[in-house]
Amino acid sequence: MTAPADFAATLAAHGVPPLRRARVTTLQMNVGKLCNQACHHCHVDAGPARTERMGAEVAARVLALLARNPQVTTLDVTGGAPELNPHFRRLVADARALGRRVVDRCNLTVLELPEQADLAAFLAAHEVEVVASLPCYGPDNVDAQRGRGVFEASIAALRRLNALGYGRPGSSLRLDLVYNPLGPTLPPSQEALEADYRRELGARFGVAFHRLLTLANMPISRFAAQLARRGEAVRYLGLLVNHFNPATVPELMCRHLLSVAWDGGVHDCDFNQMLALPAGAPGVGTVWDLDDLDALADAPIAVGAHCHGCTAGSGSSCRGALA
Repeated sequence: MTAPADFAATLAAHGVPPLRRARVTTLQMNVGKLCNQACHHCHVDAGPARTERMGAEVAARVLALLARNPQVTTLDVTGGAPELNPHFRRLVADARALGRRVVDRCNLTVLELPEQADLAAFLAAHEVEVVASLPCYGPDNVDAQRGRGVFEASIAALRRLNALGYGRPGSSLRLDLVYNPLGPTLPPSQEALEADYRRELGARFGVAFHRLLTLANMPISRFAAQLARRGEAVRYLGLLVNHFNPATVPELMCRHLLSVAWDGGVHDCDFNQMLALPAGAPGVGTVWDLDDLDALADAPIAVGAHCHGCTAGSGSSCRGALA
């Protein structure tokens, strides 16, 4: 099959209706692009030199939206390294006070920064769910993708979290790990790879966790530039298109999630946010255009060629494999 120009063409070719939103149950807040790492695959193009960050006004508006919309049960906080934003802890503490589930998408090494020595304890005290990036259970692939010494620091951070109760059987302190391939390939079976992670991390490092989530690399931003340099962009998109799986569509994260940018802009997902693709719902540009989030039900969702990354094979989302 020749790769179509956009995702809508693939849906139509498989007899799948255009993508529309269900009920919003998750607000995903990207608090900025500052990060203590600069990973090769990063769709945010985050790094230590980035200055974009959420301010107090945007944080307050997001918390107000949560208070007004009890059907939104989850605040999913990402970045960059979200913990480096000066308003991160207020956002977490106030969302938890509202009774919301809070997810922190953590690169692990941020927990080892001297100025963040109390961060793990803060997360535990507020029962924040940690979703931690670890693209392999050995150092070579991790350091190749994320930088020298990242694997060692990641293991130290995981042990720190385990010591607080994170990832332990029966613990309410949830710790999930995230795998993404090193290059332009689809992730392997999530279930089989989880068993490998559990065996290797447990035997070699004494590390425990709850689930492994597998994600495909999205052909945007830094990873897209890498594909272009290597002449692999067309082949990778073709791989995603040819492995389109209609069974993944009902569970796509954009159907239940709304993405908020550091400056208050609203998008249908974090990937669309990085491409500056406006939300499909008419009249929705920023968090100040929103009030009752149930009004977004059945609104169209903006799509593009990159959406094939979420629907190839077993699918890929912030919750891992979809099918």
